[in-house]
Amino acid sequence: MSAVRRIYYFLAGHLSWLVFGSVSLVLNFACAILLLLPGREHRGAHVRQTIHWLFGAWCAWLHAARLIYITWRGFTPEALAGPAVYIANHPGLLDVTFLLARLPDTICIFKPSVMRNPALGAAALMAGYASGDAGVDLIRNVAARVVAGRSLLIFPEGTRTLAGVALNPLKPGFALIAARAQVPVRILMIRASCELVPKGSPWWRIPMFPAHVEITLLGELDAEGATKATEFTARATQQLSAALAAS
Repeated sequence: MSAVRRIYYFLAGHLSWLVFGSVSLVLNFACAILLLLPGREHRGAHVRQTIHWLFGAWCAWLHAARLIYITWRGFTPEALAGPAVYIANHPGLLDVTFLLARLPDTICIFKPSVMRNPALGAAALMAGYASGDAGVDLIRNVAARVVAGRSLLIFPEGTRTLAGVALNPLKPGFALIAARAQVPVRILMIRASCELVPKGSPWWRIPMFPAHVEITLLGELDAEGATKATEFTARATQQLSAALAAS
């Protein structure tokens, strides 16, 4: 790579983080004000739609800046119809931004530290996202939101994929939520040409650009009638692991 291209990617990468952080702070400040006003439960859909649009603009920015090119496979309107629990492998920190830009009316489960983050917490609360520290109550609460018509995006590895492995063991919480809400589980596979802020890498370290990301909707598993969450999780693990090995 020429020196000019290296300089460009260095500057464009840092500018992109600056834009992302600035927009996040503005959105979070606005949501912090909304949290203090009555009727906040009626504004969740609007906040989710705003986040959906902003992440879409973020992906368009990355493409226009020639930093990250995203290819979507299987994301037809028919495949995305209706509420569902979406699960995906989690190779990099940016995965959630890509997926929330594409999945309609979708909530997430975040780590408690994210919900307390001054740059992210208020917007996450206003959007109706959930914190992953409530145990059984969390499963009931999130399942009720899915029954109400929202979809759920969850990374059942629980963290970003560890270096040297294709997939961490999946936790069965997603299966319990899907079974309780009686919605399908749709399996997503994320592959990237280089590491985009993987586990153990600081968020401010600029990845090797340009990067190519391919996100595939592999299909869905019917959670209705599933008897054991562990068996259902094993089926999902087998399908995702096989797709990762074949790609």
